[in-house]
Amino acid sequence: MQRYRLDIAYDGTDFSGWAAQPGRRTVCGVLVDALSTVLRAPVTLTVAGRTDAGVHATGQVAHTDLTADLDTAWLVRRLARILPPDVRVRAVTPVPPEFDARFSALRRHYRYRIATAPYGAEPLRARDTLSWPHPLDLDAMRAASAPLLGEHDFAAFCKRREGATTIRALQQLDWSDPDADGVVTAAVAADAFCHSMVRSLVGALLDVGRGRRPVEWPGALLQRTERPSEVAVAAAHGLTLVGVDYPPDDQLAARDAQTRRMRTLSH
Repeated sequence: MQRYRLDIAYDGTDFSGWAAQPGRRTVCGVLVDALSTVLRAPVTLTVAGRTDAGVHATGQVAHTDLTADLDTAWLVRRLARILPPDVRVRAVTPVPPEFDARFSALRRHYRYRIATAPYGAEPLRARDTLSWPHPLDLDAMRAASAPLLGEHDFAAFCKRREGATTIRALQQLDWSDPDADGVVTAAVAADAFCHSMVRSLVGALLDVGRGRRPVEWPGALLQRTERPSEVAVAAAHGLTLVGVDYPPDDQLAARDAQTRRMRTLSH
């Protein structure tokens, strides 16, 4: 057997998220069905990040173990013929057995698109861009974002899961100027994200941008031990997973071991 990395893209609009759920159309369910059909054997996938319902991906990564003599170019072409048009396997690549799409990852990169033009989002981007009808003070949003960078307990921005830590290292939270179509993009990167974290961060900062909350408010939320009701969660369809970073092959095992350790704040 050989381990393979799958690079995956999908429009999340008509999926109930990544994770397989009985009776629901999910990205994992569609991919596993297609792979099992093509390869005529059961297939399981381990993914870098389980995206929520409605969230998109251009740079999702998963791994699976298949026969060592697999023709990967043939598999990509075969999947293109049977997968629905809203999910694509862009590449299948042999990787070392130590590679784990989830635990070997160094960081995940997301983008959140917000249309600020009076007419909203361009029709061809309406499924991946939030139409925002309010003025945005980008200077205030950038000032409010700065205290959130670094390692913190992001419990106020996460949907809590029993036994899971909410300590994360937020490495990037940048806001672009509006482009020619009036779209502002948030670039967000962290070693990992807890459930709903990116959308909660964006939602809180949008409230700052429209003047509903002071600049200091998002940073002050880091002192909270659970998500308060006043934190708005931004709509799923504006969010896209655009990439996952991994270390060199000789550092995969060490990264895996580090990621699996339950984290506590060092200060």
